[in-house]
Amino acid sequence: MLTNALLIALKEIRRNLLRSFLTILGIVIGVASVIAMVMIGDGTTANVKQSISKLGTNMLTLRVGQERRGAPRDDNSAKPFTQDDIVAIKNDIQNIKAVAAENSTKMNIVYGNKSTSSSVIGTSNDYFIIKDWELLEGRTFEESELNSGKSSCIVGTTIVKQLFDAESPIGANIRLKNISCNIIGVLKSKGAAAFGNDQDEIIIVPLKMYQSKIKGNKDISSILISITEGKYIEGAKTDITLLMQERRAIKVGEADNFHIRDMEDLLSTMTSTTKMLTYLLGSIAAISLLVGGIGIMNIMLVSVTERTREIGTRLAIGAMESEVLLQFLVEAVVLSMFGGIIGIVFGMCIGYIVVNSMDLLFIINKQIIMISFFFSTLIGVVFGYFPARKAARLNPIEALRYE
Repeated sequence: MLTNALLIALKEIRRNLLRSFLTILGIVIGVASVIAMVMIGDGTTANVKQSISKLGTNMLTLRVGQERRGAPRDDNSAKPFTQDDIVAIKNDIQNIKAVAAENSTKMNIVYGNKSTSSSVIGTSNDYFIIKDWELLEGRTFEESELNSGKSSCIVGTTIVKQLFDAESPIGANIRLKNISCNIIGVLKSKGAAAFGNDQDEIIIVPLKMYQSKIKGNKDISSILISITEGKYIEGAKTDITLLMQERRAIKVGEADNFHIRDMEDLLSTMTSTTKMLTYLLGSIAAISLLVGGIGIMNIMLVSVTERTREIGTRLAIGAMESEVLLQFLVEAVVLSMFGGIIGIVFGMCIGYIVVNSMDLLFIINKQIIMISFFFSTLIGVVFGYFPARKAARLNPIEALRYE
């Protein structure tokens, strides 16, 4: 019975191809919109994760000041960190991979008759481990350069392009305001970070050189800490907090005048936000599925009216109401299933084009595809039931008299 109903449904759909396509157009648009939106959102989420991972692996950032209203803010009244704090973290905290100071400022950089503006960071060689930086050419700092505060620097590829026309800058001297600095290395490109800033627009100098020649004091505004494995991050955060409370003489009940920022927390916040927006947009797009369902119901009602005499004949010669009900219900479901399949193909094509134009990762969400197909089929059942029920309850005598 079901096979026969399916064959009749396909025959009716083929007999009115244009009308059938226009009927399922709402389903096609709805499914395609949902899949395309989710693909774009998933690509954006993956891109955010990838960008944040470029900032450092299993990294904690220890900064001066309290963390207020969920956002880290510097407190100028809190005393800065010192080199002894870095030594203490290295010696007293377990599962530490690397620890480095990070003092930074924006400065004007000059080479010959060219100039640009760049972030200048004072730190140590551990910084390259924490931030997963690799050298394109040259070398990192020697111990003598770190200890003496020699004016050496390592630059990003953006600086090379802006000042050296992409030629090798090794051995050249650039001016950081009135300070001459010798370039000893070039970092590999990392591109834009999660917040859109260019990570390659950077100049790294020894911490002592930064403190003595740029900042003019021995203060350290923030400390970067890399943990050996992600599973040790929470324990390390607790241990570092207790260590800093002890070293900064913070009494029980007093608020900490420092805060620790976990990259995993940032990653979690960013990805949850993008996912929420993805499903919000997908839900809005799914509204068109209801429009498609209403279209199917309207056309099926028209079909029942057109085929009233046919229905009456079938009922008169012994067809059961359940068979007529099944006939029209199968037709509605087949229409919606076709709409779902076409919508899935269109949605993936649209999603592929958009994510490639936006330089996002192409991710196929199998779960959303299955859910979209399921709901398109369900809409056929829900919106096809009323017309099918109407057809099944026709009076055979009145149906045969229908003109």
